[in-house]
Amino acid sequence: MFNERLFRRALALIAFAGLAFGLIAWGFDRSDLAGWCWAAGTAPIVAGLLFSMIRDFLAGRMGVDAVAFVSMSGALALGQYLAGAVIAVMYAGGNILEDFAVARAERDLRSLIDRAPKIAHRRTHSVIEDVPVDEVAVGDAILVRAGEVVPVDGVIASPVALLDEAAVTGEPIPVSRKAGELARSGAVNSGETFELRASATAGESTYAGIVRMASAAQTAKAPFVRMADRYALILLPVTLIVASGAWWFSGDPVRALAVLVASTPCPLILAAPVAFIAGVAQAARRGILIKGSGPLEALARTHTVMFDKTGTLTVGGARLVAIEAAPGETSDEILRLAGSLEQASHHVVAATIVEAAVAKGIKLSIPSDVRETMGSGVEGLIDGRKVRVGSLQLVYGGSKPEPWAARVLRRASWRSALSVFVAVDGRTIGAVLLADELRRDTPRAVQALRAKGVSRIVMLTGDRADAAETIGAALDLDAVLADREPADKVDAVASEQRRRRTVMVGDGINDAPALAAADVGVAMGARGASASSEAADVVILVDRLDRVAEAVAIARRTHAIALQSIVAGMGMSALAMGFAAAGYLTPIAGALTQEVIDVAVILNALRALSPGHKSRRRKMPEEAGRSLRADHERVETALDRLQEIADALDQSGPDEAAKLILKADQIVQGEIVEHERADESAVYPKIAEFLADRHGLGAMSRAHREIIHLARLLRRLTDGLSAGDVDRYLIRDAQRIIESIEALVRIHNAQEEDIYEHAVGA
Repeated sequence: MFNERLFRRALALIAFAGLAFGLIAWGFDRSDLAGWCWAAGTAPIVAGLLFSMIRDFLAGRMGVDAVAFVSMSGALALGQYLAGAVIAVMYAGGNILEDFAVARAERDLRSLIDRAPKIAHRRTHSVIEDVPVDEVAVGDAILVRAGEVVPVDGVIASPVALLDEAAVTGEPIPVSRKAGELARSGAVNSGETFELRASATAGESTYAGIVRMASAAQTAKAPFVRMADRYALILLPVTLIVASGAWWFSGDPVRALAVLVASTPCPLILAAPVAFIAGVAQAARRGILIKGSGPLEALARTHTVMFDKTGTLTVGGARLVAIEAAPGETSDEILRLAGSLEQASHHVVAATIVEAAVAKGIKLSIPSDVRETMGSGVEGLIDGRKVRVGSLQLVYGGSKPEPWAARVLRRASWRSALSVFVAVDGRTIGAVLLADELRRDTPRAVQALRAKGVSRIVMLTGDRADAAETIGAALDLDAVLADREPADKVDAVASEQRRRRTVMVGDGINDAPALAAADVGVAMGARGASASSEAADVVILVDRLDRVAEAVAIARRTHAIALQSIVAGMGMSALAMGFAAAGYLTPIAGALTQEVIDVAVILNALRALSPGHKSRRRKMPEEAGRSLRADHERVETALDRLQEIADALDQSGPDEAAKLILKADQIVQGEIVEHERADESAVYPKIAEFLADRHGLGAMSRAHREIIHLARLLRRLTDGLSAGDVDRYLIRDAQRIIESIEALVRIHNAQEEDIYEHAVGA
């Protein structure tokens, strides 16, 4: 099999050897041998050029090769062997640089293929046999055991199946499917063994389609036309006209050759590859792997960026977002009991609850007499009490939930969260809400893309429309495309591509086809996701979404530097052509002039190694940033307590309401106000030293004043408060103030997080 890259390296070695041996022979006064060496080093390059030109011409392309071919052929024909050898070396060296710049990581989708099931458990009457998955026929009864990947698409025949569909839809929280619903291949059985009736063969199932689409999209993607080729279309006819004119007026063909040599597009050959290599190196320093010059050039022309939701814009897994307490209960006790019992469960949600309890420093108890109902929940004894943790159906059975529990379900629906209820000795005491949250750096990453000139930002997800649109509205995205399977994602990317240059950013297996289909696929590869990383053109090696905007910025600066080098090189070459046409430059002098131009072009192109002009502000130490974030985490605990108080006021009598309002005032004055005043007096002056523009801190100070104003209103409300003063209007006013403080402080803390990140400059 013909290896073009190896062939080009062999030609470069021949050209370098021919020039070197020729110079050695020339140094020993063996001009005849020197000429033979130079010609021997040039001729193979000319032959190789002719072959590639014919191939490109048949494919409808013409580039810088044509000018180099004419120059070297003319040099050989007119006996100007040294000039030909110099051109051959520069041309072959440029090809080697370009090969290095455009080297792409192998994208054989090995992880996709390895993950696909090879064996299916087929049931025939009462006999279960393992058969190759390709032998499964439509209508076969297939058993899927706990933890196994569903081998083929099928209709669930068991009463219920708990499926992790992250590989297919990207949704991180397992879903419960009932008998008669579809189980798609590629999903993982997160519950007990269930049976399905195959509705498609392995080759026609969902997961096989994902592999096929990724492969097909990669094969269909045409290579980018080399940047230099576009300018060569202008240079070639101009060069031939000037060279012909010089020959016509002087009658000397050597003068025409001098024009050709002076115009040899070494700046074109070298400028883009060197700049792109430098840009790729600069990106690598920032944890961004760009697989060659083609993706870098395409990234520089980005108009639209499409984001997957789960694991890209969001953290990509179930996270504790709230603890809802029944009247008279506390969130810490709810989390303690839930975490203690969930230690005995293998469910993916159980680990999240246990981790949340441990992170809050809650001491967990050892459960006993544990009984787990797959897909519903778990029950057992904690400190002698019977505790039940799980779904609404498990905890309440057929009874009607209390009003506070209905409120929990409503809030869970708003937040697209999973509700895990907790009951003790038959009485429900609270619920834990779990959801997939936005990454901390997502808003800043979206803003950074806008600042870098990206005109359109779209979210593309397999998640439900309500959850997707909530996130889209929070980020002010231009469009939200929800409920999209892998095939739909590819279609959506193709639709955007028809308009403008499109980048797709994702992290999961289900994103691989869309990443491969986009003009540039960007994979968030810090968490593994090898299939998407192999399918992508750019891999973000650190777990930071703002690196996408940084990749665009590096690509645009690199592209601009390459363009500057090309234009400057062409300008200087044009000047040299003029001198050659007038007879002031011989072919060898023209070749040496080109060498000077080449050096200038390379030095300019190497500017892409630097990050460009940035303000020389000092960076805040990361330890200081972590300390500030730890302060916010402590405040979050107080805010959770305020939310509980506001909820408890709904059903409190005068005595209890007075106690709750006084407790809220104590929390606000003792924790919230003190925190905001410390920020204003001690933290902000220190942060200001690390910021180029302090205007943002002014806006933050305005938020401090508003928080303290609300705290003052709450203090007035509680001044001398007794149970006799409490009526429904006072409770309503207290709730409004408490909820306003809670919401404002959360937003304010999120804004401060952005400022801290900027000050650290990570």
